[in-house]
Amino acid sequence: MTDAIDTRGLKKRYRKVEALRGLDLAVPKGSICGFLGPNGAGKTTTIRILMGLSRPSEGWAAILGNDIGNNELGTRSRIGYLPQHPSFFPRAEVRDVLRFAAKCYLSGPASQIRTRIDEILDLVGLDNRADRQVKNLSGGELRRLGIGQAVIGDPDLLILDEPFVGLDPEGRREVLDLLSDLRGQMTVFYSSHILDDVQRVADHVVIVDHGMVVDQGPMNLFLGGATATYAVALDGDGGAVIDRLGNEPWVQTTRSTGSGTWEVETGDRTSAEHGLLRALASGNGTRVTELRPLQRNLEDIYLDLVEETNDD
Repeated sequence: MTDAIDTRGLKKRYRKVEALRGLDLAVPKGSICGFLGPNGAGKTTTIRILMGLSRPSEGWAAILGNDIGNNELGTRSRIGYLPQHPSFFPRAEVRDVLRFAAKCYLSGPASQIRTRIDEILDLVGLDNRADRQVKNLSGGELRRLGIGQAVIGDPDLLILDEPFVGLDPEGRREVLDLLSDLRGQMTVFYSSHILDDVQRVADHVVIVDHGMVVDQGPMNLFLGGATATYAVALDGDGGAVIDRLGNEPWVQTTRSTGSGTWEVETGDRTSAEHGLLRALASGNGTRVTELRPLQRNLEDIYLDLVEETNDD
């Protein structure tokens, strides 16, 4: 299946600054993909190139299977876009904003367009704000209005640049809920610095740094992967048991975390699931009082990858 976004060796130079240094990106169709990276990593530059707002210095990119160099109107009409700082006429009413967007994307009887506007108002939770002026909306409502404007044409791909920036926790939750509601309807590709929010809603992750992809893949592989770390508590001569455990080929490291407790990092999750408890219980007079996997979180993984890139 063709990826919704596909780039190969994408580069962008601004005089002496190389914003992108050979970006290879693959975003599966139908995914909700979080696009992560430090400030200056190349996220906004990438989005601008994908949207046709900037041209790459080198490389190739395709959206929905079509080369962006062709700049086909048919392809562009299948993309919804929300910039980092959207602007609306402050005295316009919410329904008017969507009506104007509908004129750009939709054709057909006026009754059909009115129905679509009502559908979007309901989707973004602004049906009770339809006659309110933009200047009277909260930050979360403004961002939901922007997303409504971007999806009114029923795009196959929705691109959002920092949709959570400047929002309070309630506004972020509103936008997260909306993105979850879009799951299965379109591909959603969005950049963000708020890793907890990405972990809550995204099913695919791309991490960039210094203009290159550091890692990318399904969220479940990021959080799980082939390795696993376990918290272990033993009653008895636990030190001797842990020393023997370190000889197992699937054990990478062991670390004491206090009296009778350890963290055991394994390089083979399957072998650990089958052999860890048996190996721990093999010591004479030693009792296993705790054995549980430690949940990895996206923030720890992200920081490890970015720090590793900076060290290199």
